Amino acid sequence: MLQRYRAAALSLATVCAASFTTFAVAQSKPDAALDRVKAAVQKTLGAEAPVKSVARTPIPGLFEVAVGGDILYADEKAKYVIVGGNLVDTKTRQNLTEARQSELNKIDFAKLPLDRAIKYVKGNGSRKVAVFSDPNCPYCKRFEETLKTSKLDNITVYTFLYPVLGPDSDAKSKAIWCAPNPLTAWHDWMLDKKAPPTPSAKCDDSAVVQNVALGHQFNVTGTPTIILSDGRRLPGAVPAEALEKALATVK
Repeated sequence: MLQRYRAAALSLATVCAASFTTFAVAQSKPDAALDRVKAAVQKTLGAEAPVKSVARTPIPGLFEVAVGGDILYADEKAKYVIVGGNLVDTKTRQNLTEARQSELNKIDFAKLPLDRAIKYVKGNGSRKVAVFSDPNCPYCKRFEETLKTSKLDNITVYTFLYPVLGPDSDAKSKAIWCAPNPLTAWHDWMLDKKAPPTPSAKCDDSAVVQNVALGHQFNVTGTPTIILSDGRRLPGAVPAEALEKALATVK
């Protein structure tokens, strides 16, 4: 049902000048309207697209609805649903939808199974990020080039092999994980197109399988997906300047 709504997505033409601090704020007392909206939207979307949360927006009568990793907008009776639109603050130019998605999709960095990731340290490694990456993803290769050639420094990168682009990605991920030095094998392939060695039949490649399940649990729908140490996500091959700016805002 949700796919059908995505296919017929509407553009959000209405913008508002309210600040982000007034958008989808926690309610100080029970709000019966939120329950009504949740029930109405859930009935419309069906059980296969469970509604995670509902919040008010700065626009009277328009509600934010979190479904999986997505944000939809609906009226109180779910007669109208906006899919694929972005709510923008015209005063600050802030994309409120993007900001809310980042907040709702935060990951507890401390609970990530870092023992299942390939660790790369540059400089003193004081700033930490995790990356879900597919060995056949060209944007993942671009991100690796950025890490290698840019002035980004003092960073630790934990790469979770996340083969989602087909059987060859799965085979390469397992071969890289099973290599004598996974980090070397990863860089050899991503930066120099040098294929990883054939893994031993005795190699335990279950970490790759578990990483795929972990990515699905976190609604990681594209690669690379970068996770900052405060749990925020950065989708895609983020340029060095943008990553540096994001790292500087981590508390």
